[in-house]
Amino acid sequence: MHHEDITEYIPQRPPIVMISRLIEAGEKNIRTELDVAADNVFVENGTLMAPGLVENIAQTAAARVGFLARRDNVPVPLGFIGAIQNLEVLELPPAGSTLQTEILITHELFNATVVKGSVQLNGRTLAQCDMKIFIAQKP
Repeated sequence: MHHEDITEYIPQRPPIVMISRLIEAGEKNIRTELDVAADNVFVENGTLMAPGLVENIAQTAAARVGFLARRDNVPVPLGFIGAIQNLEVLELPPAGSTLQTEILITHELFNATVVKGSVQLNGRTLAQCDMKIFIAQKP
């Protein structure tokens, strides 16, 4: 488990940071955790809403790119969501939950990456989707 400041790997800053910890990062996968705070900007009436789950998946994918960039001692690039497909939100978690998010890389070509993302709570899948992410090219 990595205890670094997660903002080393992602461009987001509070109050939009949707990752608490980096658990594992590799060439083709990453796992993170999110402690859902009651004052999270995506929490309404004590429940994390669907946009928060999608943002958590996107930031987890971004954290993989940032982790690999830091490992290789290069600047962390910006990424942009190009498309979200096959989104399923099966359950919304309550504030106070700790979510586990996993990203698996399915395709990479030039500056485009396609990932499968899933968010779980205590082994139950809450949300999953396919996401196309584009990494900004250096000028």
